[in-house]
Amino acid sequence: MKNNSIIVRVALLCMLILSLPVAASCQTLRIAVAANAQFVTQALKKAFEKKNPVNIEIIVSSSGKLTAQIEHGAPYDLFMSADMKYPETLYKTGQTIGKPRVYAFGKLVLWTMNTINLDKGIQILKQPFIKTIAVANPSTAPYGVAATQSMEKEGIFNSVKSKIVYGESIAQVDGYVLSRVTDIAFTAKSVVESPSLKSKGRWIEVPDNLYSPIAQGVVVLKYAKANDFKAASAFYSFLFSSQAKAIFESFGYKIK
Repeated sequence: MKNNSIIVRVALLCMLILSLPVAASCQTLRIAVAANAQFVTQALKKAFEKKNPVNIEIIVSSSGKLTAQIEHGAPYDLFMSADMKYPETLYKTGQTIGKPRVYAFGKLVLWTMNTINLDKGIQILKQPFIKTIAVANPSTAPYGVAATQSMEKEGIFNSVKSKIVYGESIAQVDGYVLSRVTDIAFTAKSVVESPSLKSKGRWIEVPDNLYSPIAQGVVVLKYAKANDFKAASAFYSFLFSSQAKAIFESFGYKIK
């Protein structure tokens, strides 16, 4: 009898547990990130997730390609662009919740895996021993625009343009230089300052006066309303916190 009583109690307990509502699993926050910011966003994600029960998925590409995906209905909650132009475009076409805001200013660098003396700065690109220069496609990548501006301002673009190998984003450019497909590359300072790449190759900053300021903008996208607007808003706010600003600066970004 005693055993039967225990069995009945266990059965009742199981029925009670099964009748309880199942706790909803936390939503996944999908953040579209310009390639220059992929490493810093990983650090930001780690810091944010420590205090917030949110799963974050990072989608990396050029700002232009991500914008096209968003315009065609890609289910992203936030967009961290490499400039303000693309998020402004999305704002004007009603794809965002509110206006974009600058989260950081990027810096351009020259980066190589070869034993090249970079003391001459951009003028080194004219040397005959440099056969190939990786540059992000200016039509979709703001850092490609900055690289082109810097070469034009130094008066060397026409003499080196036959050496240029275009990548669709900073990520592809980084792959070219890391695999030595190209001799040298224009990339973001945030890349060479990332922990995984900090000790690889040699680099120099491109002077700020050679290109327009790289004001990088973030915006909450309309899709967030149907997914997890609260989490999207929280991450957006986090990007302007003192903790996030310190993370951005550790990756070489400038904060105003």
